[in-house]
Amino acid sequence: MKFFTIKRVGAVVYLTLARGEKFNALHVNMLREFADAVEELKQDEQSQIVVLSGAGDGFCAGGDVSMMQDVSSPEVYDQVMNDIETIVTGFYSMPKIVIAALHGPVVGLGLSIALSADYLMAEADARLSMNFIGIGLAPDGGGHFFLEQRLGTHRAKQFAWQGEQLRAKEAFDFQLIDLVFEGNIHDEAANLAEEWSAKPLQSMITTKSIYHQYGIDQLLQYLSRERQSQWKLKQTADHREGVQAFLEKRPANFKGE
Repeated sequence: MKFFTIKRVGAVVYLTLARGEKFNALHVNMLREFADAVEELKQDEQSQIVVLSGAGDGFCAGGDVSMMQDVSSPEVYDQVMNDIETIVTGFYSMPKIVIAALHGPVVGLGLSIALSADYLMAEADARLSMNFIGIGLAPDGGGHFFLEQRLGTHRAKQFAWQGEQLRAKEAFDFQLIDLVFEGNIHDEAANLAEEWSAKPLQSMITTKSIYHQYGIDQLLQYLSRERQSQWKLKQTADHREGVQAFLEKRPANFKGE
């Protein structure tokens, strides 16, 4: 794999985003490889815990700038959304415990993917944001579903609308993540995975399955609506202005159009 590493240690699999020089920003080819990796892990009968993390100075800075232009084609857009859906539904329904180990920026699609995990742990320096609104878009990758699950509808709307950035402690207080560490998150995630390896994991996985078997249909409905809505938003003047402002590193002048 070019953009990921997979390491197996006993019953634990470590899946690491390996584009650290770009804060693991996701582009078309990387999402395709990500979807393949998730499918591979779903078929892995030896592992019971997956630790998802990012190399370098951050977990994932969201979608790469290049992808904003690549998905202007309906065919590429559909392929990208198919891959995103494979990733988040894969983690959500996977018969394994998925731990997301977060540090640095965790933004946009990167946050949606992290939220599809069962347990989110973060270094104190992690900065979480669902800032799709900054480029005139709405959350995708099941972001609406996962935010509602964790925050409730009203707080989820506010978080998406404001596009605010939360430090790890703030995100914990907000109940967006489950645990904050001062130490190295990769070490802490390995320690937690080792600790959980001594638990009756089939019992834990059964509990996940019971809850998530009823949630998967709702998640798929959210993903379908996000796919339709995001394509429409991509045609708006506000989205074009948001992207241009981002590239020019200036405040956007949105007009509600």
